[in-house]
Amino acid sequence: MAKEFSVAQKQRLTELNADEASVARRFDDVKERDRAFRSMEKELIEANKDALFALRDGSRRPIQLEIETKLVKWLTEEAGFTQVVTPIMLSREMLAKMTISEDHPLFEQVFWLDQKKCLRPMLAPNLYDEMRSLQKIWGNPVRIFEVGPCFRKESQGARHLNEFTMLNCVELGGVKDGEQMAKLKEMAVSAMAALGIDDYELVGDDSVVYGSEQTLDVLIDGMEVASGAYGPHFLDDQWGIFDPWIGFGFGIERLAMTTKKYRNIKRVGRSLQYLNGARLNI
Repeated sequence: MAKEFSVAQKQRLTELNADEASVARRFDDVKERDRAFRSMEKELIEANKDALFALRDGSRRPIQLEIETKLVKWLTEEAGFTQVVTPIMLSREMLAKMTISEDHPLFEQVFWLDQKKCLRPMLAPNLYDEMRSLQKIWGNPVRIFEVGPCFRKESQGARHLNEFTMLNCVELGGVKDGEQMAKLKEMAVSAMAALGIDDYELVGDDSVVYGSEQTLDVLIDGMEVASGAYGPHFLDDQWGIFDPWIGFGFGIERLAMTTKKYRNIKRVGRSLQYLNGARLNI
């Protein structure tokens, strides 16, 4: 009877970024299997070491930070956006203004610090608030973005993290009503070009926050790596926003995962086990 790698062996090979076909190999007997495991483990360990030395001797910056830098450069130097920095702690009232109350699907994913504050599950509430304030001072258009950590009790898996990095950009009063989706598509194409990515899809989809027919997802290998939305929208009145707007959110770790063809997003998350996609416990 053909032998597979043991559960522990499969886990070890997966941690070292073995491909699916290698992990699924079958062998005539246990001795052949164990010899193959030792050989593959040694080869993968060397590959992980090479990646860590390449980081030290090369860019000295992990892939997720390189991706973030490219997007920030595109936004500030080409697209005319201004970066803002807002609190990581979010009030219950701010979350409620996004309609995320106890009966909302996202409510159970929120990390609550106490009865009144949580770790932000998204950047949108603070950006709404900033847009309103800056519009009073700057007038139209207001083009701003933020990049930083968000927190959700996501279902654990190869594509989800409890702590992840988002880059959200929003433009208020700079696009005519009826032209928002066209502008979203234009932004998506420009962003992917800035990242040097040409193998992707643009797909309209429903949003758990913004509803249907007002979102545009960027998919790479079937995985959503960015999503755009626009208004006027039913949420806008809550924030004193009345002009047309567009916004895009980019998942930095998902972009890093797809760029490097990793099987697990944890390789590019905030971690003590991985650095720049390489396993540290080797």
